[in-house]
Amino acid sequence: MTQPFREVFSRVPHVVASAPGRVNLIGEHTDYNGGYVLPMAIPQRAVVELAVRGDDLVRLWSANVDHDGRASYRLSTERRTREWYDYVQGVTHALREAGHRVSGFDARIDSRVPIGRGLSSSAALSVALLRALREAFDLTLDDVSLALLAQKAENELVGAPVGVMDPLASSLADDHTAVFVDTRSLKIERVPLPANSEIAIIDSGIAHSNATGGYNLRREECAAAARMLGVEQLRDAYRLDKIEALPEPLRRRARHVFTENARVLAAVAAMRANDPVALGGLFLESHVSMRDDFEISVPEIDALVVRAASDPMVYGARLTGGGFGGSLVVLAHQGQARGAAERIAREVPGARVVLP
Repeated sequence: MTQPFREVFSRVPHVVASAPGRVNLIGEHTDYNGGYVLPMAIPQRAVVELAVRGDDLVRLWSANVDHDGRASYRLSTERRTREWYDYVQGVTHALREAGHRVSGFDARIDSRVPIGRGLSSSAALSVALLRALREAFDLTLDDVSLALLAQKAENELVGAPVGVMDPLASSLADDHTAVFVDTRSLKIERVPLPANSEIAIIDSGIAHSNATGGYNLRREECAAAARMLGVEQLRDAYRLDKIEALPEPLRRRARHVFTENARVLAAVAAMRANDPVALGGLFLESHVSMRDDFEISVPEIDALVVRAASDPMVYGARLTGGGFGGSLVVLAHQGQARGAAERIAREVPGARVVLP
């Protein structure tokens, strides 16, 4: 049962901050390869209420934990526990490593971003917490620096080797326009969706985790492919003939990154040209590449994409997020997204519409 801040900590919060989850329209597994991504925020947000303490104790309560939801630790003693509050510990550790001083605090966390569904619930939490701490302690952090600290928190203490896309999207994106990000230069451009189109998100019902399993393996395979090609990152691999000469499965992994970067650029061009048909086609091409070359899809999501492609109100659909479960992003005709998403979700037991 949820409890207000006053009931949990016997006082009122000093600051309240929030940050959204995100859906990646296209550009999957390209961020840690130095490439391009095209995410946008979703309406669901993580909210952090926070009150400053005069000591080094951090007390936490989460509305999203099945049991009591309480946790605590002392600053400078952060360590990986594989519990939910590692994300908070990661943030305070990253702040200290970057030279930002904070004291203890009480924090109540309540997130509406679906967890483990490829919608960046962890980045939403980290960015919301950093926003609250920035205000409470008057930290000198711009929105990009804040996102980089959120990434550092997950990479180091949590042990999830996420790229920069998720925290950047949570820190900078809105739910009206996509943000086209060059993850190497961190150059950002806002690009609106084509007219007569809107986005739907379908949760497949299959959770995933960026801290374990296939995600880590794909990163290792991409790094190995880059080494064999003699480049720093797969972003720098410009010749498809050299990629095709790689041994399996590195050939297909590198080919996905190569073609996915090209699809992101084509998607931005389609959005600028107000062409939802072209954009939807790129969604479908991206999914085929994730299914066959990067091998991060699952049969349930493949079935949802096939059903989406047959719907007359849908331009295109694809797996979104790290893969091995998670969610489907659907580009639909304006005003038709909800109905189309409900029809598609009926294809797989347990699937449900997240947006709109």
